[in-house]
Amino acid sequence: MMNAEYRSVLEGLGGEQVLISTPDGEADIYRFDPLDATESPPVVMLYPDAGGVRPGIFSMARRLSDIGYIVLTPNLYFRAGDYPPFNPVTVFDDVDEFARLMRLAQSTTRADSMVLTENILSWVNQQGLKQPIGCVGYCMGGGLALTAAGTFPEQVAAAASLHGARLATDEPDSPHLLANKMKAKVYLGVAGIDPHFSEAECEAILTALQSAGVDVDLEIYPAVEHGFAVSDVPQHHHKASEHHWKSLQSLLAAAL
Repeated sequence: MMNAEYRSVLEGLGGEQVLISTPDGEADIYRFDPLDATESPPVVMLYPDAGGVRPGIFSMARRLSDIGYIVLTPNLYFRAGDYPPFNPVTVFDDVDEFARLMRLAQSTTRADSMVLTENILSWVNQQGLKQPIGCVGYCMGGGLALTAAGTFPEQVAAAASLHGARLATDEPDSPHLLANKMKAKVYLGVAGIDPHFSEAECEAILTALQSAGVDVDLEIYPAVEHGFAVSDVPQHHHKASEHHWKSLQSLLAAAL
């Protein structure tokens, strides 16, 4: 799915595409290394929101890498093959494009994403990169970061969910059901205005984590909308997003 525009942005930011073998074919992930690393830095997996990998996500991966990490951003939709990129500014207001986005998001499951994650972790090990790793996710990716922490507890030492959704539901793949398996330090950044994440669900995930003895920090970002931390969506909130970068830096420094 790497078109010329995406490739130009990726290369301009010093990133590279890596192909990893999985049971479902080759998956494309995007690697960003610190520009001034003097030794092998820790690894952080960045799970994107439903809009998938794109220039805005590449820019966020670059910024996270500049803090001092090797950042790996997977294409969660690799099984769907090539697909036209989405415009994150207009996709939510375009009925047809939004429907296409939802079909793509629903084409993969958390179980699918954990198969991909397992193969990425194997690749990390083969490359001799540092473990354990950190996982950071936005929106849909927030649930994946927590799921990875519960699925691979020996390999994930930090997990952050930013305006994540479906974190504590009645579904069998709800991340809160994995709380007693998690060993990671967890950060939950919650939008004060979020129709996708109710107060009851927020309380449920926090209770599950605390009851399981997970080291968890929850921050409510008042008066900002779901999506506030992602740089290229209309809901982006500069001040809140800048704060989330500081919180991420503290989490990763403490855990990795």
